[in-house]
Amino acid sequence: VQLQASGGGLVQAGGSLRLSCTTSGRPFSSYSMGWYRQAPGKGREFVATISWSGGTTYYADSVKGRFIISRDNAVDTVYLQMNNLKPEDTAVYYCGASEVVVPERQSHYDYWGQGTLVTVSS
Repeated sequence: VQLQASGGGLVQAGGSLRLSCTTSGRPFSSYSMGWYRQAPGKGREFVATISWSGGTTYYADSVKGRFIISRDNAVDTVYLQMNNLKPEDTAVYYCGASEVVVPERQSHYDYWGQGTLVTVSS
């Protein structure tokens, strides 16, 4: 399975971006999907995850109410809509695919994309 993340860029605080992650290989609907991020000098942290059907989502407290994860199994893509962005959201964002029904940690993810950089200016 290959994952390709896109949609990052430079945005002012309070702005919005939508990240996309397209997969190829095994059926997309077989996987739960998630987004993690890594800020400069920090470890990779959980952002959001969505079940294979899209019926279950979880968010980190730091993004709850601002970010929305969704998926379109017809086009093998998971999205992360990011609203009201803050400078502390600046990071490289990675998408991952997991065979675990509800992945709870990075080790539950089987495949990772290459990352897309989001920079939020104050």
